[in-house]
Amino acid sequence: MATALGLFLAVRLLGVATLALVARATTGRDALGLLGRSWDSVWYLEIAAHGYGRIQHPRTGAVFSDTAFFPLYPALVRAVNAVSPLGGGASGLLVSWTAAAVAACGIYAVGARLHGRAVAIALVVLWALLPHSVVLSMGYTEPVLTAFAAWSLYAVLAGRWLWAGSLAALAGLARPNGCAVAAAVLAAAVCEVWRRRGRVSHRLWTGAALAPAGWTAYVLWVGHREGNLLDGYFAVQRHWGSRFDFGHGSLRFVRHLLLQGDRFVFPMTMVIVAAGVLLFALLLADRAPLPLLVHSGVLLLIALGGSGFFESKPRFLLPAFPLLLPLARALVRTARARPWHATVVVGALAGLSFVYGAYLVVIAHMPL
Repeated sequence: MATALGLFLAVRLLGVATLALVARATTGRDALGLLGRSWDSVWYLEIAAHGYGRIQHPRTGAVFSDTAFFPLYPALVRAVNAVSPLGGGASGLLVSWTAAAVAACGIYAVGARLHGRAVAIALVVLWALLPHSVVLSMGYTEPVLTAFAAWSLYAVLAGRWLWAGSLAALAGLARPNGCAVAAAVLAAAVCEVWRRRGRVSHRLWTGAALAPAGWTAYVLWVGHREGNLLDGYFAVQRHWGSRFDFGHGSLRFVRHLLLQGDRFVFPMTMVIVAAGVLLFALLLADRAPLPLLVHSGVLLLIALGGSGFFESKPRFLLPAFPLLLPLARALVRTARARPWHATVVVGALAGLSFVYGAYLVVIAHMPL
């Protein structure tokens, strides 16, 4: 695990260094400021400092409420602020960087349990080199969600149901798509009950009950606050332009890109999401464990079926690390047979990740 964590930290430090050089050369801005206070990070820092209650009315006539953002990350930032002299942005980065390291360890644990040490290390490195992996170094919630998701999935694979359910509940408090972790735990629990014909321990029932508790509690709290218990949270999301419409909005946007063209970020998003679909098919073909299939499948379904913020879809897929398992296994086989080929592949991925990450944060000027 130490090797995997060391490689992960080295990769992300090189990514941040590249971003710092690009930021200094093009805008003169400070890299840490960009990482800690960009787009959604500002909303989270406001919640950490002042609690919920901020509503923004942009010129478009939309109504943006901060209750669209789940509470775990700002609560952690507020806790760090309370016990340290760090400011809001620095506290947010500390939470995100720590969570990313914990996530890398969890991803290694899952990979090692399934396929051994070499594949586990490759899995962590590939996750660190995803085109949108710059988000893992920002004040965003994906590192927190992935940390709880990875260790919850590991607990499911190890049959530790109380841990699996508790960690899934925390994942559900981190992001809207944190429900994917609960779905994975529940699917595994149902399968285990069926396999044992109901003769399971109370730990499984308790873990299964805990898994959706975090996500459900926050959605109902927002619904109560909005005066509509079941639909209040989803109404808030609709005001932001986010809804699940079975992909109709995404298809309309893809049609716009194909017929008219657009900025570089959007075609890149199409390629990344299409690659996610292909990788899920490979994961199915490899007969991966059910919890990994459900977790990745639900995240992919939300990314494909959700409308609004098309450019953010690759970020929504960052917690779907099991999708990289087929690539990790292929990379290890290549490294054993043709080491230089594997080196070239990793080098190319690193170049794409570092340059594209810097482009997204410094140059693109659009929400991640």
